[in-house]
Amino acid sequence: MNNEFSLSCVLFDLDGTLLNTAPDLTTALNKALEHYNYPDVSEHVITPYISYGAVAMIETALDREVDAETKADILVWLLDYYEKHIADFTQLYPGMSELLTTLEAENTPWGVITNKRERMTHPLMQAMKLTQRSACIICGDTTAYSKPHPEPMLAACRQIQVMPEQCLYIGDAQHDITAGKAANMKTLAATWGYLKPDDKPQDWGADALIHHPKQILEWITNQSNAFN
Repeated sequence: MNNEFSLSCVLFDLDGTLLNTAPDLTTALNKALEHYNYPDVSEHVITPYISYGAVAMIETALDREVDAETKADILVWLLDYYEKHIADFTQLYPGMSELLTTLEAENTPWGVITNKRERMTHPLMQAMKLTQRSACIICGDTTAYSKPHPEPMLAACRQIQVMPEQCLYIGDAQHDITAGKAANMKTLAATWGYLKPDDKPQDWGADALIHHPKQILEWITNQSNAFN
């Protein structure tokens, strides 16, 4: 680690990193499956695929024999239900509230970069009372590209007016780390997130693996002069 790293901003992936959205997303999926007379699926089966979007969740839940038109109908129903129940059960991960409060107390801006669409992200952030606190909210359709492309990361930096090399990005999927590295940010892989059984976060090239949000502050304190 370069000891010259000076932290200007902390950026988070949303689903599986900042917020545990799995209960609401699984409920929406199962409501959609029920509507179309398919059996429901357990949360632990679906959770590893949340980072890859609703289509991946549906593909995981359904037999390959189900036709594309039916899957598209299920997707529309799922998204409509989820939009109406976007934060029934969603919560910040344990330790995240304290982390955000500490960053704000130190005048260190934080923001969100997610592949979730604006249609869902902004209502969710508003429902969780995070919109006014965050310095940026970059969604999967905010820019022409989504992660693993670095453009969302660079757009966040432009909005907050910070340099990418002074930013820390935390995510729970390989595309998060790939995007952060491509933008020349420091990256942390969150192992509490929605990892697939075959994921190997130790091979993603992140600056460190973290197993609890409290370790983010420990990493910052050890590796930067942000809070000195």
